[in-house]
Amino acid sequence: MATKTPGLEEAVGGPSLRPRLFYFNGGFFTQARVRRILELAGYDLRLGKPAADDLIAVWGKSPTAARGEKVADLTNANLVHVEDAFLRSLRTGRDGEPPLGLTVDHKRPYFDSSGVSDLEDLLATEAFDDAHELSRARDAVERIKALNLSKYNDFDVTAPIPEPGYVLVIDQTRGDASIKHGGANADHFREMLAYAQEEHPTARIVIKTHPETNAGHRDGHFGGQDRGGRVSLYDHKASPYALMDGAIAVYTVSSGMGFEAILAGHKPVVFGQPFYAGWGLSDDRQPIDRRQRTLTRPQLFAGVMLRYCTWYDPYRDQLCELEQVIDTLEALTKAQRQDKTGHVAFGMRLWKRAPLQEIFGGRRFGKEAQLRFEADPEAALHAARGGSLMVWAGLEPIDFAQRAANQKTTLLRVEDGFLRSRGLGANLIAPLSLVTDDKGIYYDPTRPSGLEALIAASGGLSTAALRRAERLRSAIVRMGVSKYNLGGTDLQVPATSGQVILVPGQVEDDASIRLGTKDIATNADLLTAVRRDFPDAFIIYKPHPDVEAGLRSGAISAEAADMVAENADAISLIGRADRVCTMTSLLGFEALLRGVPVTCYGAPFYAGWSLTDDRGPVPARRGPAASLDGLVHATLIDYPRYHDPITRQPCPVEVVVERLAAGGPAHRGFGNRMLAKVQGMFASQRHLWRGR
Repeated sequence: MATKTPGLEEAVGGPSLRPRLFYFNGGFFTQARVRRILELAGYDLRLGKPAADDLIAVWGKSPTAARGEKVADLTNANLVHVEDAFLRSLRTGRDGEPPLGLTVDHKRPYFDSSGVSDLEDLLATEAFDDAHELSRARDAVERIKALNLSKYNDFDVTAPIPEPGYVLVIDQTRGDASIKHGGANADHFREMLAYAQEEHPTARIVIKTHPETNAGHRDGHFGGQDRGGRVSLYDHKASPYALMDGAIAVYTVSSGMGFEAILAGHKPVVFGQPFYAGWGLSDDRQPIDRRQRTLTRPQLFAGVMLRYCTWYDPYRDQLCELEQVIDTLEALTKAQRQDKTGHVAFGMRLWKRAPLQEIFGGRRFGKEAQLRFEADPEAALHAARGGSLMVWAGLEPIDFAQRAANQKTTLLRVEDGFLRSRGLGANLIAPLSLVTDDKGIYYDPTRPSGLEALIAASGGLSTAALRRAERLRSAIVRMGVSKYNLGGTDLQVPATSGQVILVPGQVEDDASIRLGTKDIATNADLLTAVRRDFPDAFIIYKPHPDVEAGLRSGAISAEAADMVAENADAISLIGRADRVCTMTSLLGFEALLRGVPVTCYGAPFYAGWSLTDDRGPVPARRGPAASLDGLVHATLIDYPRYHDPITRQPCPVEVVVERLAAGGPAHRGFGNRMLAKVQGMFASQRHLWRGR
């Protein structure tokens, strides 16, 4: 259900009308995303002179808000107060990044304590007794904390955190509207620091400086003159939740971090009158007499984040729920944290370089976030010293991992993801998903991999995470999505009294066969074993698409099969099978998604977790048993990176599933394949005009 803009229906007399909303702030002219969110929220944005029954949008209490306020006084039009939502974006608006949500208030800005806002009215009057909503609130809080999400999310996950046991004092920028309109001033910051020291006479005091102060944009209230004795300044770009973990108390005037402190389990000491004060969850040094209600943390969160904010989905260009915004920020922060210092890449084929540059480079996250290609392994090691070195899995020199570790370089093995494209990589179709692994690679059972670790830990996933995996699995099955989405002939399977077994052929020199099989390592051997183990079955052999296309070797006569399904739709065949028997094919995983039993004669990544009938050399280290949705979450949500071909941004897996189901991107012809190679040539030389 789309998020409802608080107060809109009441303001205009019903949901069928689109009130005219005029604007005079410069930000509304330049911020296309802000205008789009307001349009989707039901407003008809206009320029010109409003009438008395029209609305005027103003941005909080910004300096330019006075223009709209003056026009409202002259025309008797009503004001609508717009501000960024509490999970805004990766970086700040000053960095040019658009918001993922807005607060839209018909009474006053949410941070203005001089009167009742829509948010305060909502928190004071709504019951907040819906069990489903409160469950959503708890799940979202846990996920936000686990992902270290905040209003802005350009954090450094490696930033040092002070030793636990400190008092956290939160600074804000001078002139912040939430200070003045939250009943406070600069003196309250001095008072706050004094009380923090007095009330915790033996504890260390850590002053968290504001990110915009650190960036040189605006001054804060504290500086070097306040450092000394028990007091220190903390100016690293750490997540608020990482800082909250080690704090014994949190002091704030009106910072949004006070709200996050509540979510983290603290009862912050508050010297101003922010929106989260007065509900029994903070120690208020300036109580607001009209706020007399006591709320639980889930109730406060539900009111602020689930009901009050208007959230936007940039991939589908529509309003959405908070959960989709968390999905978006999870994808963006995952890419930012991995790519922000750039990579050097080795072993990448020419045609792959442009897609890799698009996904892992592009300088989305700063001037250092670029991907450089090297053809020589020694040059790559030298260029990546102390940073990140990517190598296409399977092309890694024998001693690369140890040599990279010796020079404190992170080695990432890159491979196609499990929801890749509409068409084969061998046909130069660019991938929509890639995996990176700093431990091994998923198809190599001879050593641990990052995916293996994620599957092993999946028993600790939250109920919300498992529900997301179940929804994803259902969507994949319903939409008929697979790795390559090739389609094919819908073959009719003859009626038979025995079980129908689908045997997917593989490319016999594929790394997953070389590394993941022992006694049975060819398609012919596999068919022989399946006939031996299931003598009464009707066996359908499906040749590998690369073999059918003449791109790879592995064709066999397949006498042991009852039917050879050439150019058939593999997903349709899974639906007709009672069992899939495979060495290491991904079709085994796709069969598990669709509830079809799987017998493994090799050791694919999905074997060894009590979900398959294992007859191959599965590593003893695999375990404990995993649930199907735990396997799905590890394999399709946690492990890969996804790229949206439309917005050309990192995206959640659900977006890629929808894109693939909708039929894009298209197959490449000869001209596109040649263009891909030319683009790869230019991608490999981008450092010449971008610099390091």
